[in-house]
Amino acid sequence: MKTFLFSLFGLFSLTLAAQEIDPEINAAAEKIEAQVISWRRDFHQHPELSNRETQTAQKIAAHLKSLGIETTTGVAKTGVVGILKGDSEGKTVALRADIDALPVTERNNLPFKSEVRTAFLGSETGVMHACGHDTHIAIMMGVAEILSKNKDKIKGTVKFLFQPAEEGAPPGEEGGASLMIKEGVLKNPDVDAIFGLHINSETPVGTIKYKPEGTMAAVERFVIKVKGEQTHGSAPWSGTDPILISAKIIDGLQTIISREAKLVDGAAVITVGKITSGVRFNIIPETAEMVGTIRTLDPEMKTLILKRMNEMVPAIAKAYKGEATIEIQNKTAITYNDPQLTAKMLPTLQKVAGKQNVILAKATTGGEDFSFFQEEVPGFYYFLGGKPLDSKKPAPHHTPDFFIDESGMLLGVKTMAQLAIDYLNQ
Repeated sequence: MKTFLFSLFGLFSLTLAAQEIDPEINAAAEKIEAQVISWRRDFHQHPELSNRETQTAQKIAAHLKSLGIETTTGVAKTGVVGILKGDSEGKTVALRADIDALPVTERNNLPFKSEVRTAFLGSETGVMHACGHDTHIAIMMGVAEILSKNKDKIKGTVKFLFQPAEEGAPPGEEGGASLMIKEGVLKNPDVDAIFGLHINSETPVGTIKYKPEGTMAAVERFVIKVKGEQTHGSAPWSGTDPILISAKIIDGLQTIISREAKLVDGAAVITVGKITSGVRFNIIPETAEMVGTIRTLDPEMKTLILKRMNEMVPAIAKAYKGEATIEIQNKTAITYNDPQLTAKMLPTLQKVAGKQNVILAKATTGGEDFSFFQEEVPGFYYFLGGKPLDSKKPAPHHTPDFFIDESGMLLGVKTMAQLAIDYLNQ
């Protein structure tokens, strides 16, 4: 299989490496760069949380309509879909940008700093584009404008998917890529392939990172409820301690990773991030609750880990005279870059960014709901450099100090536009 994949990469590299970036697309991207940055700053200053992106969607829809692109709003609650038909018939490619922000209070000192505040899960918080989705929106709006003015270069159809709730719908609500799929965004016309990007604060501007096959992890959220028997803290023998049982469960879960998961096939993580139990120092409580996450990059390993967790949790509790239940909720699938599609499109990235700037990366244990699209159609997802060249320690994503160098966005516009054109014309 590895030899076959290597041959595929070599074949497509030979047939496409000689091509150059379309000079008209390149010039159009450079001409629109200032506008893309302006859009980004507006979205950054006016962020909206998942399933609440109403003003964001209105701005996107107004732009698409001004370009003559067939536009549908209210998709998966607040999403926007644009359909652009080229001058000749052909396949359909989808380009996706996520549009939601996070409940994070910004600390950056920027003229377009977010001052938005809201209530989130009962607490007041700031709202911030702390993961770069504002840049994704602006990049895709730029791509839409460029392609709408170059329909003669498009053999087929381009679907623009502006997706809400990538960070997860609020409790009790549906949202994100899975709801878009349920509502039929990959149909009418049927999508043949899908592309997505994510700007990254730790990847230098001007570079792109990619990986065939599993590139980001499947993400599950689990809740474990432990039941013991309440008693006085001075006499633990007269009750059953759910906190002790919780500790044993946590210890046991880690042995699944250290002794059962075949880690040479891919990384895996089980993390307990929250434990709730008890009200007083001298009372052994009746119950405890643990909440955590599971990350996997290999489908077989994921199946094994989920099976063993379901077996182990009640068994450990029973061994210590208690009871325990576990509920596991799927949040994202494995972000899986189709090997053949990746091989086919790699020369496009190399000719736009320069071969030396397109870097084969290792997988990460972060999650991305673009993965749900990839379960339905072949997809390719890559990382765009947003780290300032002179920055030594950039702030991580999802933090108050997260910062993106806007000069990195131009490469995103160029690569996305060229990927769409090259895919449809192959």
